[in-house]
Order: sequence, then structure tokens, then C-alpha cells
Amino acid sequence: MLLVIDVGNTNIVFGVYKGDKLLNYWRISTDKDKTPDEYGLLFEQIFKYHNLCAKNVEDVIISSVVPILIHTLSDMSIKYFNCRPIIIGPGIKTGMNIRYDNPKEVGADRIVNAVAAYEKYGGPLIVVDFGTAITFCAISKEGDYLGGAIAPGIIISSEALFTRTAKLPKVELIKPDSVISKNTVNSIQAGLVYGYIGLVDHIIEKMIEELKDEGEVKTVVATGGFSSLIASESKYINKTDDLLTLEGLRIIYGRNK
Repeated sequence: MLLVIDVGNTNIVFGVYKGDKLLNYWRISTDKDKTPDEYGLLFEQIFKYHNLCAKNVEDVIISSVVPILIHTLSDMSIKYFNCRPIIIGPGIKTGMNIRYDNPKEVGADRIVNAVAAYEKYGGPLIVVDFGTAITFCAISKEGDYLGGAIAPGIIISSEALFTRTAKLPKVELIKPDSVISKNTVNSIQAGLVYGYIGLVDHIIEKMIEELKDEGEVKTVVATGGFSSLIASESKYINKTDDLLTLEGLRIIYGRNK
């Protein structure tokens, strides 16, 4: 079995593959203070609950945007799975040309998503990842990573509104029935959800315009925790793929083994 681990600022998503088949996957909170043993015991408990044996894990691959957890989860992999993991970073074969001023600046999650999206849908295409930050990535028709944009995620904006105002409450992030809302909670929800739909669609529109020399952009794929919430109202997002990052890790693993 292959254990794939995607470390984000808010959540860690990990899954187990047998060949090309995803057997199961899970989402836990990212905790920079956890030790390798704490993560190892947590992973073991989750495996046991789902009748999976940690000893059957033959390889581990990790993508992380939290540098300190690269070392923590590497140590965990060695101690609890007897595997020295592949870490997404410089020197790893992705099969994708990174046309960025400094390729080392591109987040591992963005590259992994781009690899999976191009493999599954072809190019040119745009990938939108709704994480702690919202990232927009453009991939050429030849499969080159062209660059993109980064915006604050919807949770960051929601928390900022709550912490920086005296009377506005923290709200559940759901789509209200109307933009013209009749109470404070719905008004905040309308501003956040419909505001982010507008932000996302405008950036995608500008990217499509700049990609016109690449040909028609037929696929705009969304992934990440709030992808379904925004994609349901977007004019341009036509695919939602919650497992895109895990698939990218599996594909990159194959290119390095």
C-alpha cells in the first residue's frame, strides 16, 4: 500500500492506495506542536478502526506547505511505517515544466494539483484550490505550469471580520437564500459566499483571457474544503475534484519509483 499525505495550513488529508485504487482517506486538523509519536499513534488508531494494517504500507509520499511538519511526518513515517518518505520539493520528478520566476517558490500543493489535473483533464486548464488560501493555477496545453494567483481563503476573511469588529458574530459558512438579507447572520453569509463567488469568477475570467493563445480553456477544476460551496454558483468552474491532491501524489510517486 502507498500512504499519501497532504499537509495544509488548516488540515492534513491522507489516504491509502493499493495500486491505482484509493482504499480510504481521512482529514485531521493540522497541529504544528504534535510530535512524530503523537501523529504515529493517531495514524495507527485510524488504520485499526478501518481494518487496515500499518505494516502493509510499503511507501509514503508527503506534500506539505508547513515546513516544520515535513520533519515531524518524515520521522513518523520512518518509525511507524518503516518507510523513508518521498517529499515533494526540488529534485522530485513531477513531469511538469515550472515556468515560474523561481520554481522553488511554488507551493508543493499547487504543483501536485497541477500534475493531477493535467493528467486527468488535459490542458489548457485552470485549477482553483479552496484551502486556507485560495490558489489559482494555470496549466498550458503542453502541460507546463504557467503561474497563477493567491487570495485569502474564505475562513480567513470570516475570522478577520469576527475578530476585527465589535458586534459582528462568527457565522456558519453556508449560502443564504438571498443576497439582500434580512438579518445580520445572513448578511455576513451573503457577503462572504457571494463575494467570494465574484472574486473567484473574476480571477478565472482574467486568466482565461490571458490564456487565449493556448487555445480554449475547457476545464476549470476546483478542489479543497469549500470547493463545492463556491463551485455551485460559479460561471466558470465545471469540475469539482476533492481528491485531486491525493491523486497527484500517487501520480508523482509513480514517476519517482
